[in-house]
Amino acid sequence: MQDFRRIGVTMLAVGALAGPSMVGSALARKASDACKTSTQSAFRACRQGAQSDKSLALGRCANLADASAVKACGQKASTDAKDVLGECKDQHDARLAVCEKLGRAPYSPVVDPAGYGPVIDNPLFPLVPGTTFIYEGRTEAGLERDEFAVTHNTRTILGVTCVEVHDTVTVDGRLTEDTLDWFAQDAAGNVWYFGENSREVDGRLVLSLEGSWESGVDGAQPGIVMEAHPAVGDFYRQEYLVGEAEDLAEVTSVDESVALSNNSTYPHSLKTTETSPLEPDALEYKYYAPGVGNVLVVDAATGERSELIEVVIGP
Repeated sequence: MQDFRRIGVTMLAVGALAGPSMVGSALARKASDACKTSTQSAFRACRQGAQSDKSLALGRCANLADASAVKACGQKASTDAKDVLGECKDQHDARLAVCEKLGRAPYSPVVDPAGYGPVIDNPLFPLVPGTTFIYEGRTEAGLERDEFAVTHNTRTILGVTCVEVHDTVTVDGRLTEDTLDWFAQDAAGNVWYFGENSREVDGRLVLSLEGSWESGVDGAQPGIVMEAHPAVGDFYRQEYLVGEAEDLAEVTSVDESVALSNNSTYPHSLKTTETSPLEPDALEYKYYAPGVGNVLVVDAATGERSELIEVVIGP
């Protein structure tokens, strides 16, 4: 761990000895390498979190009455911490790879509310209020059903009026995820993702709010969920809050032919590859059909598919 007190003294010394131009140049260099700085900060936070969790676990182990149980508990705490540290390293490497693709400048898209609207008619991601997209797929846990319902509600974020989508996931009929998502479209036709209130649930019990974020809160930034004119090789952030929301997408094809289990076919579809440094081993392929939107999601590791089975048009 670095000695932050010593670093602070050094910075004061630089300020005292250097002129304004030298200090400004130092700050500019740091800002120009914002991606790497953010990556290193997240890495330190992850490692510190692993050590903190280990310390808490050892404190709980100490209260076990049986000596052999204390030993086994301590060994598990050490093993768990080692695993988490490995994950920290993987996340760090994944973020650095993103920096190489996107550059090292700060990620801070300019949001002018006058340039956005709640009408989302991008042909690859149309969100008409009253429309519900229903997806199903077989997973290890059971039959998963995802209902992506475009509501008539809106939410104002950073001055932008966003469409609210209510997204629910059930497995064998039991609710597991309950999320509100907020989207808006800019004047060029790009669809932006402004945040989500994500709840992982087990029936009525809320297990986690992990992954929730809102643009403008705690440094969170909006990202593009669908480009107006996708081109192969395009790589972009779909959301951004370090440690919580870091999804990314890359356009890998603009002319895919998609065939679903119900014999529906969608020619000339867009294919994206979606990842996140928070889950370096996770990889999904998503397919979007013109005039429809997302029709298929494939987990690259397991081969599990979530297919569009129905589009319900409501009031």
